This record gives sequence, structure tokens and C-alpha cells, in this order.
Amino acid sequence: MTQNIYQQLGLKRVINACGKMTILGVSSVAPEVMQATAQAAGAFVEIDQLVDRAGELVSHHTGAEDSYITSCASAGIAIAVAAAITHGEQTSVAQMPDSTGLANEIVMLRGHNVDYGAPIISAIRLGGGRVVEVGSSNLAARWQLESAVNDNTAALLFVKSHHCVQKGMLSIEDFVAVARTHGLPLIVDAAAEEDLHSWVACGADMVIYSGAKAFNAPTSGFITGKRAWIAACKAQHHGIARAMKIGKENMVGLVYALDRYQQAQQTPDAQALQPWAEAISAIHGLHADIEQDEAGRAIWRIRVRVEPQELGLDARKVEAQLRDGDIAIYARRYYLHQGIFSFDPRTVGEGEMALIVARLKEIADHAAN
Repeated sequence: MTQNIYQQLGLKRVINACGKMTILGVSSVAPEVMQATAQAAGAFVEIDQLVDRAGELVSHHTGAEDSYITSCASAGIAIAVAAAITHGEQTSVAQMPDSTGLANEIVMLRGHNVDYGAPIISAIRLGGGRVVEVGSSNLAARWQLESAVNDNTAALLFVKSHHCVQKGMLSIEDFVAVARTHGLPLIVDAAAEEDLHSWVACGADMVIYSGAKAFNAPTSGFITGKRAWIAACKAQHHGIARAMKIGKENMVGLVYALDRYQQAQQTPDAQALQPWAEAISAIHGLHADIEQDEAGRAIWRIRVRVEPQELGLDARKVEAQLRDGDIAIYARRYYLHQGIFSFDPRTVGEGEMALIVARLKEIADHAAN
């Protein structure tokens, strides 16, 4: 079997069945997108003009007034926060991330204060923001959001993610209404979302996406929204965003990836996954079914429940053996404490699901001996 580039470098082959995760390189980039990226890398361009033009092209997809391409979604959070605090004013931009003397409070739900591989609060602090949490971990009320706003508030932040608490939280409509009442910008972290339109359409001022997750772009991100706030984001290039700049080639790669994404959106449905769930359920000690994404996206996965009394191993040990084999197989492991892991088919290559089933059978057979 032909080795991939990482195996040629002496690294283990990986089957990514956990989704578009940073720890595994996020996503695979289509050859035509990489061709555009390579062509961009081999030529010169006026960067400021590219930034503006790329923003226009991204905005054609989002319906926003303007957009600004970043190195990743985390950088987008920091830059959007800095924009909200400084309004793009030159002296304040140069002062960041020290926001002393400026309105710098970023109001968000406690149930949205998540860790996505790094605490979201770290990205907010990089932009000079000070987090003000609203509500409890599992419940928040509109009046609590209203009462958190004061003269030191710079922005409201709404996080849309499977990492967030999914019950008892306020809606985006609540955040839009409060932001408008108080004349504050609303930032939406939609890093892994696939819907390019709804968050802008609902009235958010700055919406942050990862380019490399849903859209299969090279490493990148973007902020899309109101023209005045995107201008304030661009101003951060002369401050904190200088350390987060993205190369010309990945800007072009993102634009081409978004074009390709709009033309061919394909997500495996529940019916297509059923034969693989049945094959896994045929293995002694394993029971598989189909689950929908925790945050309600149209993403379907195979959920595997381990019965330790039958198998002789618990879910943690099975998942660890998947990762530690000759081929490292990564599953989604958020519910291991409940005896469950899942397989996300979006990042599984041709023929790889059969390898996953074979490895599970091998683990089960070994446990039985």
C-alpha cells in the first residue's frame, strides 16, 4: 500500500473518525484547492489588495457587507474582541492587548465558556477582553443578560458549538435584541458551523468561522459581518493581528474552498451508515446505532456502546486500543465516561470504515482469548 506523506516522514497512519479536529489536522483539502494554493504561493501580490478582494469574495458566500480572513477561528475571536474594544482607533489598536482605560467587558453565557482544545477565554484575553459570565452552567435568563450590560461592556459574545451546554441557554434572538437595545456589537463564534448565512442574517455584527473545518480549506478562518466592524478588525493588523497573519496562499485556498463547498455539499446520511452500525453490532460486546450531532447540525454518526461484562473491556480501553494500533484510529470520545464512543464518517476515507470494523473485531477477539 502506498504510504502517505506523513508515513514517509516516519509518522503513523491515521484514520480520522472523530471529525474535523485540530489535533488531527482538521480536514483534508481537495486537490483543486491545493493547486490554487500552490499557484498563489508561487506569485507576488499586493497583500492589502488581496485582503480586501478576498473579503469581498467571502462575503458573496455569507451575504455580509464585508469579511476579513484570519489565520484560524481562535485568531478571529481575539481580533473581533479587539475590534469591539478599540473600534479600530489607531492609538487603542497599538495599546492592545492592554485595554486599560477602555470598555473591555465581553458578556457571554456561562454555558458558552468552553474549552475547544484551549479555553475560549484565552482568545478573548488575547484581544484585550475581560469575560463577564451570565447565568448558571445549565440555565440563563434574559434579565441576567440585560443586567450584565454597563458602561464597561464592549460586546456580547454568542458561541454556537457542540462543546456548549445545549439546554437552558438564551437564543441568538435574545442576544441580538439586547445588543441592539444597548448599541453594542454582537460577536458570534460559529467556528465549526456549516451554515454561512443564518448568523449574519439574524443580525450579528461579526461572525467567526474556521475555514479548515466545515469548508475543507487550508488552515484559515474568517470574520464576516458589518462593514464598520470588519474595518475595525482589519485595523488590528497593525496591532495584535500581526502575530496572527495568514499567508497569501491560504487566503486564496480559502476562497477556492468556499467556492467548492457551495457547489458540492455532501454529508453522509443516517441510512448510508446503517450497514456499518449493523456490522459493529455483530461484534460480541458492542452495540451500535446512529446518532445526530449534539448541537443539532445535519451530521450523523455511528454511536458505539461497549458492554464491559460481555466484552471484558470497558469503552476507555477499547478506544485506547483503537488509537494505539499500527494504524491510529481516532473516535469521538466525549462520552467515554458513559461507555460510549462515536465514529464521524465525514473524515473517514474510502475503505477505512472496513478497517475500523476489522480492528474492533480484532480487539474483541483478543479480549475473548
